[in-house]
Amino acid sequence: MGKCEQCIIKQFNSLKALTSDELVRISKCKTSKTIKKGEILFEEGENINGVYCVKDGICKLSKLSENGKDQIVKMVVKGQLIGQRSLVTDESSNLQATALNDMEVCFIPKSEIIADLQKNANFSFEILKEMAHDLKEADDVIVNMAQKSVRQRLAETLVYIHDSFGTNPDGTLSVILSREDFANIVGTATESAIRVLSQFKKDGLISTTGKYIKIENLNGLKFVE
Repeated sequence: MGKCEQCIIKQFNSLKALTSDELVRISKCKTSKTIKKGEILFEEGENINGVYCVKDGICKLSKLSENGKDQIVKMVVKGQLIGQRSLVTDESSNLQATALNDMEVCFIPKSEIIADLQKNANFSFEILKEMAHDLKEADDVIVNMAQKSVRQRLAETLVYIHDSFGTNPDGTLSVILSREDFANIVGTATESAIRVLSQFKKDGLISTTGKYIKIENLNGLKFVE
């Protein structure tokens, strides 16, 4: 199990604002685990009571709607923290976290990190900045749902995956999502997502091999109407 003070991942999130002594203490109480693809990290309604630091892998944060469909709110990647809200509120999680591929995560209990939040102003500020960024992203999602078509939202999702996670050596997107996942990200029926992806293929914007998707015209996707 690696030591927090030596871990390069902390440079990508709020933990970088902790002092060496604070990191050494946290390192002694954290737990590390591997989450297999498809496994649930935590359920909606669960009390997280701490934060997860993603050392490797990607997970989706989703919410179950009244009609029983998942709405994917965000994808969390290597270097990011999950559960920061649990540090400043006793509310249970309003989202479910599911691994999209094999993940390595470290869990830091709230009881250990809460003192740092109260004493270390730099750390508190970094947490605030990340939560403010999450709020901005949530606002953007709401606006996109209201103002953009399914075609535009799906094109944006493909561009986001390409820019954020890169491609395999053969040019296909490195993150494999099911057609249902794509539908749940853009807030539409699976059939609609399949239909739009098929249209993108006809238009020469993408090509597919099984579940793998390759972007053939990135600029074209950026200006889909």
